[in-house]
Amino acid sequence: MGNILKDEFVCIDCESTGLDPIGDRTVEVAFALFRGTEIIDSFETLIDPQMEIPETSIAIHNITPDMIKGKPKIEDVLPKLFEKVGDHIIVGHGIGYDISLLASAAKRTGVPCKIQKNPIIDTLRMARLYGQCPVNSLEQLRQHFHISDQGAHRAMSDVLVNIEVFNCLAQDYKTTEELMKILSKPVTLKTMPLGKHKGRLMRDVPLEYLQWMANKDFDQDLLFTVRSEIKRRRKGNLFSQATNPFSDLDK
Repeated sequence: MGNILKDEFVCIDCESTGLDPIGDRTVEVAFALFRGTEIIDSFETLIDPQMEIPETSIAIHNITPDMIKGKPKIEDVLPKLFEKVGDHIIVGHGIGYDISLLASAAKRTGVPCKIQKNPIIDTLRMARLYGQCPVNSLEQLRQHFHISDQGAHRAMSDVLVNIEVFNCLAQDYKTTEELMKILSKPVTLKTMPLGKHKGRLMRDVPLEYLQWMANKDFDQDLLFTVRSEIKRRRKGNLFSQATNPFSDLDK
């Protein structure tokens, strides 16, 4: 590893029947080996999930039952995908889900898989470090960096956008090692990224909500931020004020 814009990475994106990496199935996968703006190798394929695709998922990726008829099954695609991935660093937006989905499919179908051992770079976490885009979704980052729209929300279009987003975010780092070292530690979030308090500054989120979140299965950055905010309030003796929404009215 060296100059981050001259190193080779793999970008992967999956479309699926839902958000459960164990219970849901892949309906499309796209792969690209890239160096900077150069696409060295790529492939994409629709996949027969052998289960119904919910309408809520079709509304997102527009992959219908007719489109996946006669397409390969996941066990026929995974060996080729894993061979191409090799031991490269895998880049993706919320890439943990895609890797879990593929690893779960490999386990279910008996395909040898080491993909969970590959180093990863999550562009969602890079965007959190960047901190200058109000919303860190791939689409919002595309607009923020004035990246051309690749069309429908499909696996390869997301991969191509993701690579450009990565290149924009990577300009803050000289080497891949530097970025990997920074990403090895939790990223502090400025605002709540989800739930009923989405978009609010962490310091304005009610304490009860933070305490509820602190013991849930959220990603490392969110849990670190929530627990740090709880500690900050405890240290500053802000518990009573934080739990009383009308505390400012007495001032």
